[in-house]
Amino acid sequence: MDIEAASGSLPHVSAARCPVPEADPGLVERWRAAGGELVDLLSQVREQLGGVAAFRLGPAPTVLVTDPEAVQYVLARHPERYVKRSHRARLLIGDGVVSATGTAWKQQRRLLQSQFTATGMRRYEQRITEAARTTAGRWAAYARTGQPFDVGQEMRRFALDTIWRSLTGHPLDDGTERELGAVASVAAVLPTLPADVRHAQDAVAADLARIDAVARSAVEAVRGGSTGPDGPGLLHVLIDAAAELPAYTDRLIRDELVTLLVAGHETTATTLTWLYLLLDANPTARAEALTAGGEGSERRRAALQALVHETLRFYPSAWILPRYATEDDTLAGYAVDAGTDILVCPYLTHRDPRLWSDPDRFDPLRFSTPDARPTRPGAYYPFGIGPRACLGMQFAIRESTVLLEHLLPHHTPVFSSVPEKAAYGITVRPDGPTPATLQPPLLA
Repeated sequence: MDIEAASGSLPHVSAARCPVPEADPGLVERWRAAGGELVDLLSQVREQLGGVAAFRLGPAPTVLVTDPEAVQYVLARHPERYVKRSHRARLLIGDGVVSATGTAWKQQRRLLQSQFTATGMRRYEQRITEAARTTAGRWAAYARTGQPFDVGQEMRRFALDTIWRSLTGHPLDDGTERELGAVASVAAVLPTLPADVRHAQDAVAADLARIDAVARSAVEAVRGGSTGPDGPGLLHVLIDAAAELPAYTDRLIRDELVTLLVAGHETTATTLTWLYLLLDANPTARAEALTAGGEGSERRRAALQALVHETLRFYPSAWILPRYATEDDTLAGYAVDAGTDILVCPYLTHRDPRLWSDPDRFDPLRFSTPDARPTRPGAYYPFGIGPRACLGMQFAIRESTVLLEHLLPHHTPVFSSVPEKAAYGITVRPDGPTPATLQPPLLA
């Protein structure tokens, strides 16, 4: 029984609960023999069976979910039935809000949520702008001298500067940037670390020690009265919470700080790197964005946001969202047993031709033209949906747009080489360096 994604309806089963359609074991064996990425297997399973399908990598089936209504059911309507296991990034982020569960998660989420509302975001606007101006200054120097640079590294530097200013009130200095390179190092190797927790910790112990040292120094500075030129930041909110909430121990403050560093720069940097690679392959998209309106206009801002959204359609911040069923349930008319592993996959939903016209074409106009994209809940969810959707979604869109406002009209990177494939880890990132030089824009 296939999912009727094109019509927007899920199969209706009245009496007996049917098992989820399961992929031919031969498909999995051929995938294993080819040494493919997990995304290759998931693509084949979805193509063969539709938007709710099962496959086996072990004795029990894993259920893949890409159909919008089923996505909504799992992530938004019944998150208590489909929950996170221990997050694979826990080694790095500890008990931060991304990996926390239950009442601890609710308390942590509640504290941080107010910082990312429209009102809360206003206190970070100037910090985002200053980080963008700093980046624009570096790019102006690259343009004058012809100095080559790595676009991915520049995007990481900008995003890290932005979140560091937002956390501490201070601009990012060279020493802190150097030490926080350990965050990206650990994040990159997490999927390949040993399953044994002790062995995994040993493998990245030196990098974790560097991260912990930066966190301790930042906390001590705030407790010593430092607010920085930009005023108090998110770290001050966490430390103030410790005075009233016993759960906010030094360890939890460290975990939240590192969580915000990881979530606040790694995904944004990756998105912006992909955006520039996509513009390199689709140069007319840049011209369309800049001619949509004058500098500082709402039309240009909307067009730049559309560039970001279309990039996120191709490469969502979270390309896969693992869950497991806490109880027996019926999902899209199919039986799901308690303990079943569920993989919700934005990456595949966003590339489904039954939902998106010509999905392999980079077309930002989908997000700036009325009725140009599916509006069904669950068709587009680069930051997740439901109560565990990313807190920093608006922050990420805003900082990306501000940077493009500063860079796109003035600089066009010319890549000397581009990565040939993507690496599928915590994020989907370009699998290799992105060296470039700057040339004057074709369009002023």
